This record gives sequence, C-alpha cells and structure tokens, in this order.
Amino acid sequence: MSETTYIAHEDPVGRGAENYIAMVDLEPFGFEKMCEQIWLSTRTGGGYEVACIPFRAYGLALGDVVELRDSRFVERVVERSGRRIFRVFFMEPRPRIDSRLALRNALQSGGFLSEWSGDRHIAIDVPGSSDPSPLFRAVQCEIDAGTAFWEWGDSEPFQGPATSF
Repeated sequence: MSETTYIAHEDPVGRGAENYIAMVDLEPFGFEKMCEQIWLSTRTGGGYEVACIPFRAYGLALGDVVELRDSRFVERVVERSGRRIFRVFFMEPRPRIDSRLALRNALQSGGFLSEWSGDRHIAIDVPGSSDPSPLFRAVQCEIDAGTAFWEWGDSEPFQGPATSF
C-alpha cells in the first residue's frame, strides 16, 4: 500500500498570526492518494475562509468560505469569494526563452497575488474585477510551444473527500 502524498503551501498569501490547516482530498480530481494542505482563517461569525491559493484542488479559491468534515477535511464550499485561480505549469527542460520572468513582471505590475509550488508550478489569484489578459500574454509563447500549460482552477466543481484516511 503506497503512502499519501501531501501538497503543501510553504508561503500562503493569507498566513496570519492564527491559521487553521485542513486537507483537500485530491482523488476526486484524478490525483490518487494525494491531499492538498489548505490554510484557513477562522471567521468571526464561525466557519473557515481559504487563506491560500490552491495548487491542485478544483472549485476552490482564496477567500471562499468552507465547511470541514471531522475538523480535518474540506467538505464543501459554503460561500464563493468571486475570485478565480489561474494556474501555469512549466515543463522541463526549459526553453531558451523562459517566460517565468515575464510572468513575474505581469504579476507585479497587475498587483496579483501568487504562490509557487517549486519553481515550475504557480497558482495566481485573479479577483473578479481584474483583467487576467496580461498573465496570458506573459506565457502565451510557451503555451503555443507546448513548454507550459495553463488552466482555471474552477474548470471543475469542488468535490469533498472521496476516501477516509
């Protein structure tokens, strides 16, 4: 029996003095025996708000309010924040023209929040009122060349745990 792999957020954008950590079972999204560690903040009126930018969980975004199962797993999204997640995965070997610097510049000039998982996978917070086109333009040449792939984090609905750990 193989062990569960955990995807961690080393520097969550919403890290505060007090955070709560729960897991998202990634099996419903095609990642068998994988969980993503999600940082949460507690809300004054009760409940939990997502305080990181999910790398692999679908249908979940920064600021969403969630309900937990057994105080360990995200069970469902109770209230959506209106934000989206733009994800980019950069392939190896890197091409001669590496668009990661252009993407970092687009993030900074647009005021976008982001989190990296290693140096090839980035999750970017796109507030509902923001124009994501500079992000696309920054990586378009690599997407066209097949050296980078992108997706929206809400391309599938959120699903609660498929298994019990």
